[in-house]
Amino acid sequence: MLYKLNLEHILFLDIETVPQKPDFGQLDENTQELWAQKTQYQRKEEFTPEEFYERAGIWAEFGKIICISVGYFTLKGDSRNFRVTSFHGEETELLKQFKQLLKDHFNQAKHLLCAHNGKEFDFPYIARRMVIQGINLPYKLDLFGKKPWEVPHLDTMELWKFGDYKHYTSLKLMAHVLGVPSPKEDMDGSMVREVYYQDNDLDRIISYCELDVVTTAQVFLRLRNEALLEEQEIKRV
Repeated sequence: MLYKLNLEHILFLDIETVPQKPDFGQLDENTQELWAQKTQYQRKEEFTPEEFYERAGIWAEFGKIICISVGYFTLKGDSRNFRVTSFHGEETELLKQFKQLLKDHFNQAKHLLCAHNGKEFDFPYIARRMVIQGINLPYKLDLFGKKPWEVPHLDTMELWKFGDYKHYTSLKLMAHVLGVPSPKEDMDGSMVREVYYQDNDLDRIISYCELDVVTTAQVFLRLRNEALLEEQEIKRV
């Protein structure tokens, strides 16, 4: 029934995250110990907690959001546009701005949020960081008491599973097999921490995040067997 969804009711999104501090040594002793405990299984004997800290952005308890990019369709007759924008900078402020967008434009039961691996990463990460920053959760992220069919979230990776709970497919691989043109990227997710803390190049991260939003929307269109977006249909605002 995917094709029955109104594209204008879907907000596509992607987030970029980094460790809360540039280096492990800048954490207080208690946080260092909690980090060591949290990552013991993942590190095993291969890495020390300090060596593993470059991956801290993956955990909402030890990372922070530096960019949320969103995209949404506007349809008028045969005209189709996909508008992309980003919230970035200081985390508390960008989270408030994102919440305001949901409140103003995506607050009805018909509205849905869509991300690739969003149910495992983006949606819970945003919610956890809002709680940590003392921001009341917007309705679209507050899942308490909701039945599974009431959760307003779409996940392109989950849609690709077709019931196979063991299957993980990256956005890049999905785009490739579905014939979505791959944009020319000069970085990948593993480079975000370095580009943010060492290069101080937030604009580069924003561009990368927005490309992922566009690619997620393109994959969603292919899952509905619809024509892909042309470059002139994509509007960055």
